[in-house]
Parts: sequence; structure tokens; C-alpha cells
Amino acid sequence: MNFEIITEYLDSLVEKEGIPSVDCIIYQDHKEVFRHMHGTCDEKRTVPVMKDQRYLMFSMTKVQTMIAIMQLVEQGKISLEDEVSKYLPAYKNLMVKTEDGQVVPAKEPLKIKYLLSMQSGLNYDLNRPGIKRVMAEKGQKATTRELVDAFVESPLEFEPGTHFLYSLSHDVAAAIIEVVSGMTFGEYLKKNIWEPLGMNNTFFAKPMNDFPKLAQQFIVNENNEIVPMEPSCDYQLSESYESGGAGLASCTEDYAVFADTIACGGISANGVRIIKPETIEIIKQNLLVCEASLYELQHNMGRVGYGYGCGMQVFMNPEAVNSPAPSGVFGWDGAAGSCITMDTASKTSLVFTMHVRNCGMSYGVVHPKLRDLVFGKE
Repeated sequence: MNFEIITEYLDSLVEKEGIPSVDCIIYQDHKEVFRHMHGTCDEKRTVPVMKDQRYLMFSMTKVQTMIAIMQLVEQGKISLEDEVSKYLPAYKNLMVKTEDGQVVPAKEPLKIKYLLSMQSGLNYDLNRPGIKRVMAEKGQKATTRELVDAFVESPLEFEPGTHFLYSLSHDVAAAIIEVVSGMTFGEYLKKNIWEPLGMNNTFFAKPMNDFPKLAQQFIVNENNEIVPMEPSCDYQLSESYESGGAGLASCTEDYAVFADTIACGGISANGVRIIKPETIEIIKQNLLVCEASLYELQHNMGRVGYGYGCGMQVFMNPEAVNSPAPSGVFGWDGAAGSCITMDTASKTSLVFTMHVRNCGMSYGVVHPKLRDLVFGKE
């Protein structure tokens, strides 16, 4: 890879595209081979971005949630074929919408594999009646389990396993982790991922945040202008909720250590194993065996060339987008434009952070460009 070209591209995002700040770390086989930061981290755009700058990671949380739940699969404590209701009884007698607008009992049970692959039938409606009811009753003390149980007070959008719809599915996975482990989700992550890897700057955000070193959050408004916004994480439904889909705050350095560990088969630079290489290979298998699901990922979400495994997109057909990157590259991204991308074959990982909501070019332009620059064959 050409580090000079990567640096020039990152700088162009700030200087030409107006993104306030960018940070990028690349690891190869436990060695940090590249780090470049550019831009500012405050509302007035005067304070340079710092090495330990913190960000709301949003859906990059999902990658940690998937490693956590696959640890339990690896240990034989759960199976991808298990019915969700085995752990969350509220998910036993599900209702589902039909194409003609009726609501009927679901024919198929919801399995864990459908949660991980976003084929559960749930959606991403944060104002669903069940959430509103629990918040009215419990307020900011509403827990992960209480809110997740309330998701299914609304019918599923489709029969489990028949379509792909990005949704609250991974929040449900976090609740299963709580039930199986006997810990809160945050306690589980701390014990099994953060502490073993030395990720001391990773924790759960709140609905509204004011913790030290948090980069100013921006948003692309209706006039396509990048403007400051409040430091909110709307996916953290209450002060006591821990969203498995979008709840973490962290820094580039922590996520880079995590990404390197996964790219190197689940073992860290200091020799700590958090997951087996064969389990990572399971994570990378495309679970969208239904033709409709694969179409919806590639065209409704714009992920042409990709499949979707356990909570992460997996590059299956580079030729479809004329990419020089190899098949097998996998990872995910977040609502503020950051991404985590890994390749176990070359033991290479990329973590890119920024802090701009509603920035469509992040997913359609920036992340594919970085994928090709970092993982492309020379």
C-alpha cells in the first residue's frame, strides 16, 4: 500500500470535502504501520484532533457485540440455531405483518442467526410503542432487558429469515448475552474484550454526553452543510440501557487494537486470545442465503459486492465494483462515518474515525476508497 497516497486522500477529506477531522490507523500482523490525523475536534474548528480523541462509535459497536456473542457460541453456551425465546421468553409468540397489511402469528421461530444477520423482521424504529411504554414507566432507569423485551410488542416486518432489514437485532443479541452470562452487557464486554486487550478508552455512551475528550459531533443538514450538533447518542434509549447495536464510545487507538486482534485470528499483540480463528471464519460466512436478503443488502443499503455474515459485511465479489481489494475483507461502520475493516488472510486492519452524522459519502465513497487503498493488491 502507498502511505503517501493514503495520507493525501485523508487530507483531502478535510481540506476539500469539509469533514472537520479524520483519523486512520492501519495495522499489519500486530504492527502499527500507519497513523494519520488531520483536522479539528471542536465546534469552532480551531483545536487540533488528538491521538486519544473520543468518538461516539454508533454501529461500530456491532462488531464488538458479534465477537461477544460468538465467544458464547464458541464455548457451547448458545447456538446460532437456538430460538431467541429460549433466552428471552417475550420472543416466544411473535406476530408478523403480511403483504396485504394483516398481522398474523409468525410461522417460523426467530433464531439467533437471524438476529446476527439482520433477517429477524425487526426494524430500527426507536419510537415503537413498546419503547415508549417502558420509558414512560421506568424513565432513565429502563434496562437493556426491559426495553429489548418490549421491542416485540410491535409485529415483525416479515417472517424471520426471509428478508434483510437493518434493525435493532443486535440490541436483542446484547440482551441474550446478559441472560447467558449473568452480567450486564457492559460488564461482559469489559471482562472479555476491553480488559484483555487493554482498551481503556472504551465504554458505553449516554443518551446525551459530556465526557472528556469527546470530539464535537457534526451533522450534514438539509442544505448539505456540515454543522455542529449536540453530543447525543439516540440509540442509547435510557441512562441504564446498553445498546448492542450502537451504544459505545471509544477512540481510534482502542478500536485499532481490537481490529488487529481480529485480523490476526483472535489473538492480540500481547498474546491474549479472545476468540478462535475458526470462529472468525464462521463470522465471515455469508448468511444471506435468501436471494431477497442479498438483494436488499446490496441494493437497499448500497453494499454491492458484499454479503453479510455475523453482523459484518463480507466482500464476496470485488469484480462487481471493480475493486482491487480481495474477497474476504470484512467489517462494518457507524452513523458518524467511522469504519473498521479487516482481512485475516493478510493480517491487515484499518480503523478510520470521523464524527459527522448523515454523511452519505462516508459509506458510498470514503470507505470503499480506503478499502481499495489499504487492501488492494499492488
